[in-house]
Amino acid sequence: MSRIPTPATIEAAPEASQPILEAIKKQIGSVPNIFRLISNSPAALTGLTSLQGALGKGTLTAATRERIALAMAQANGCDYCLSAHTFTGAKFAKLDEAEIAANRNGTSNDPKAAAAVEFARALTTVRGSVGADEIGKVRAAGYSDAEIVEIIAHVALNTFTNYVNEALDTEIDFPRIDQKAA
Repeated sequence: MSRIPTPATIEAAPEASQPILEAIKKQIGSVPNIFRLISNSPAALTGLTSLQGALGKGTLTAATRERIALAMAQANGCDYCLSAHTFTGAKFAKLDEAEIAANRNGTSNDPKAAAAVEFARALTTVRGSVGADEIGKVRAAGYSDAEIVEIIAHVALNTFTNYVNEALDTEIDFPRIDQKAA
């Protein structure tokens, strides 16, 4: 059970959050606990879903976005996000078990994606204070300046969800993955 109430239904969420939760339900068929928990703050829910929507229209592939999310969840010790992104990474981005394991370890079996995942992991471990060498590695792998900024935005997005889940102990509603089993 989470440390603050998770609205059990869309109707139990604050009124301003309900249209966003309805849109999530329409899009994916259900409303995962993280969205219902964050719905306690309509402003935070709007911010989260707006950033997700904007980044979904970016140039990074869905697979690379999931790879980054897996690396971030492992680095930040977030079992909820590990569980969610293992599920969505396999089901929607078609990542196999070996790729998911590599992502959790901060890399990828795909050379170009490895540069993005390693950069995301570096950003996390040094809290943004990467050097010119790290930027150079991502550029050398073929990422544009816009994509580098997108990677940083994905790190920020995933850090937010990781921290919400860890701070508030969001109840996992995906097949459970334990971060210690990397």
